[in-house]
Amino acid sequence: MDFLPTETPSIARRQGFRSLKLVSVSMDDVLGETPFGVDYGRLDNGLFYYVRSNSKPKMRAALSLAVKVGSVLEEEEERGVAHIVEHLAFSATQKYTNHDIIKFLESVGAEFGACQNASTSVDETVYELFVPVDKPELLSQAISVLAEFSSEVRASADDLEKERGAVMEEYRGGRNASGRMQDAHWVLMMEGSKYAERLPIGLEKVIRTVSSDTVKQFYQKWYHLHNMAVIAVGDFTDTQSVVELIRTHFGQKVPLSVAPPPIPDFPVPSHEEPRFSCFVESEAGGSAVMVSCKMPVDAMTTVKDYRDSLAEAMFHCALNQRFFKISRRKDPPYFSCSSAAEVLVRPVKAYIMTSTCKERGTIEALESMLLEVARVRLHGFSEREIGIVRALMMSEIESAYLERDQMQSTTLRDEYLQHFLRNEPVVGIEYEAQLQKTILPYISAAEVSRFAENFHTACSCVIKIVEPRARAAIEDLKAAVLKINSLEEERNIPPWDDEHIPEEIVISMPDPGSIIQQCEFPNVGVTELLLSNGMKVCYRCTDFLDDQVLFTGFAYGGLSELSENDYFSCSMGTTIAGEIGVFGYRPSVLMDMLAGKRAEVGTKIGAYMRTFSGDCSPSDLETALQLVYQLFTTNVVPGEEVKIVMQMAEEAVRAQERDPYTAFANRVRELNYGNSYFFRPIRISDLQKVDPIRACEYFNSCFKDPSTFTVVIVGNIDPKMAIPLILQYLGGIPKSSESVLHFNRDDLKGLPFTFPASIIREVVRSPMVEAQCSVQLAFPVELKNISMMEEIHFIGFLSKLLETKIMQVLRFKLGQIYSVAVSVFLGGNKPSRTGDIRGDISVNFSCDPDISWNLVELALDEIMYLQEQGPSDQDVSAILEIEQRAHENGLQENYYWLDRILRSYQSRVYIGDVSASFEAQDEGRNRVRESLAPSTAQMALQRILPFPCRKQYTVVILMPQLSRLKLLKSFLQSTSNKYGHNPKILAGAAGLVVLAVSLWRYSRSTLKS
Repeated sequence: MDFLPTETPSIARRQGFRSLKLVSVSMDDVLGETPFGVDYGRLDNGLFYYVRSNSKPKMRAALSLAVKVGSVLEEEEERGVAHIVEHLAFSATQKYTNHDIIKFLESVGAEFGACQNASTSVDETVYELFVPVDKPELLSQAISVLAEFSSEVRASADDLEKERGAVMEEYRGGRNASGRMQDAHWVLMMEGSKYAERLPIGLEKVIRTVSSDTVKQFYQKWYHLHNMAVIAVGDFTDTQSVVELIRTHFGQKVPLSVAPPPIPDFPVPSHEEPRFSCFVESEAGGSAVMVSCKMPVDAMTTVKDYRDSLAEAMFHCALNQRFFKISRRKDPPYFSCSSAAEVLVRPVKAYIMTSTCKERGTIEALESMLLEVARVRLHGFSEREIGIVRALMMSEIESAYLERDQMQSTTLRDEYLQHFLRNEPVVGIEYEAQLQKTILPYISAAEVSRFAENFHTACSCVIKIVEPRARAAIEDLKAAVLKINSLEEERNIPPWDDEHIPEEIVISMPDPGSIIQQCEFPNVGVTELLLSNGMKVCYRCTDFLDDQVLFTGFAYGGLSELSENDYFSCSMGTTIAGEIGVFGYRPSVLMDMLAGKRAEVGTKIGAYMRTFSGDCSPSDLETALQLVYQLFTTNVVPGEEVKIVMQMAEEAVRAQERDPYTAFANRVRELNYGNSYFFRPIRISDLQKVDPIRACEYFNSCFKDPSTFTVVIVGNIDPKMAIPLILQYLGGIPKSSESVLHFNRDDLKGLPFTFPASIIREVVRSPMVEAQCSVQLAFPVELKNISMMEEIHFIGFLSKLLETKIMQVLRFKLGQIYSVAVSVFLGGNKPSRTGDIRGDISVNFSCDPDISWNLVELALDEIMYLQEQGPSDQDVSAILEIEQRAHENGLQENYYWLDRILRSYQSRVYIGDVSASFEAQDEGRNRVRESLAPSTAQMALQRILPFPCRKQYTVVILMPQLSRLKLLKSFLQSTSNKYGHNPKILAGAAGLVVLAVSLWRYSRSTLKS
């Protein structure tokens, strides 16, 4: 089996990489210290700058102010101040007050959170802006904002008081199960260093009581220009003019006459004996194991260092391939497991293995993880395994090289941030591609395998398990380590046993189909083909990314058609079939078959629709379409894999039952959507009713009849090459003798849901380790069929207006929340072309439990005010600008066009002409934009929401469970109330895989505002 990408001479752009010359290098050659492709320099006052012209996206600039100041510099009485400074920067400076910075940036289309944000970590603080530059003054104003952050942040007592509540709510939000586990692991990893006691969020006492003088002193002591860099990457006509803008806004800032204090180093002591921890977390989303080995951060200054970094990446990739295959065995020791190298703090990185497993399974998981690394130390990886990894990495660098002129400005900005903060070299993608192409073929399996030595338990190792109930003790962890060490010393571990990998995905080539009808729609830029098997294919050629092709196929008819008896089995169909292998091969086998190719296909079965979606390189389009062919021609039969699927499902259900938010989310669903089995949470008793045979039969039928599917393809497509492949693998899907799941969209069964007709206010109390409080305020909405094209756009604008205005009141004015989200749910409606659309619009935020009802009233007051008085001209202008900028960015992305074309086919005005449907949607958007003014926004709020808003709504509030004494007191003193959180978000919050990815990681050591 050839693991290197095969030659495809007909694809000229691919030849660009194939013909890329190798470089003649010595391992001692020094990588350039000056970053590639950027105007890089330093002002007289010490400020570094990086400026690069980049046109992706057009007329936009990604800006940053990087400051080498983080929470590790805080004294005991300052713990949390670095993060508070970051908050205050957006609140008040010498030039801007009362969050005017945020208002200005939103007025030019830079949305708060998405386009203006900041983060504080233990070692640094980074401020980021993403702004339009189609007007000359906008870039200058944005750079002036960064200049304000650098030295003009105001920290008066009033400013600080306004921001305390937001910071406190961020602190409270981090005190959930995930936050507690991450914090505990961080302290264990950093034990013996100052880093252990300097998490960026700080201490509650400091947040509540720190004085403005203390904040000012920290800011003035550490915020100095020689510790800072400005990075500007964007669609600039020339970089020198941008350098001059930086000089204009920063150059007049005079450095201190006395040298500021140097940034000290804070060592993290190593330890030969491993540290052990058994962490019991009653709200944990499952059981997990973490093995971390710390080591000094490697400097990358020579080609040898770069080669070592490649070999290290290959080690983790090869190890992860093994972990995945083990997790798919019969009775596996864990559900998922992964390995990675991460820089924890400036001087230290770590190798980390993380797994999730069944309850009572942590010791078995730990032994398996340690055993696999020991196996690599004894026997190494095979050349075949390294060949697969080499092909994967070669494919990745090839893709990056092909899209080197289409990189996002934010990606380039982040590279220069790492150059400033971590001294990481920036050599340019072309030279890096040459280096990898030159070096990768010569990195041997033995060289890669040597990195397993860094995972030895004598290498500053920390071993930790997390369990919802105490099942294992530290002595059990120590015994597991001794057991594996003994097996390794005795060389009593057999080599890895490779499984057979087929050569071809499609064994017998299908007979190509033919084109029955072809239509061109130039106003949309698409071509539509009707194939001989009834499948409809629409493609649009773009040049946004040279190495990307996206596609989605959909057919009407889904889970809403099922009876309650069938529902639970069939709803598990995608999960069960996915573990068995929906493309004719087990996932662990298919992973190796796809080595060196960039092609992936996934499936989804929803209430009203079945879909398959893919993402591939143009040169791997054939492979991706082969996977689609296999999807339609494979009959999935349940086997031993079902057992592990049901185990994982049961663990997920139990995890949700431990999560304090579950009762809250369940009540929100029940209240707003009714107690239908479709909205009801899955229980263990439901899983016991699942029939795997029925689940697989249903899944097979969902992707059987090609005549029910419409496929949209968007990307760098050469029709001369793509159409024959479409005919071969999509047209070659055999047409069923009888229609299978063929539904008319207008005749689908709708989901039963009815919003309450009256006001309902409830409190859901849940046991919690630490007090959390979430609020959901929801209103019914109804969009009239006669004006649907406009109403859909109106509700999008209104949700952004409500989010902005409630944020202004609850956070920027009162400082009582961290963030607010306003979301619209219309997904319960069947895709009929007639009838009105019903749904809800919900306001979601977390807060101090003691003030939750007050904040609900304030939110209602603000919505009522907007209904009665209307928004201001400035409010309307800002949301129009934000929407327009998002639209402009989207027009340069394949995903955006794929979604627009799909929505055109699925629109209720579609009757066979995708062009007319596309235009109708665009015209609807344009009419709304042209008509949107304070008065029309006010009327839309009255029309779409209940008016007045206080006459019909639900409020659900999640609060901590009271003690019996407090419960009695509450009963005597209060009336029934309740609160909530967004059920659409919470539905997947307890997933075990999320736990595996996020549990240990030092994202907890980085806070975004």
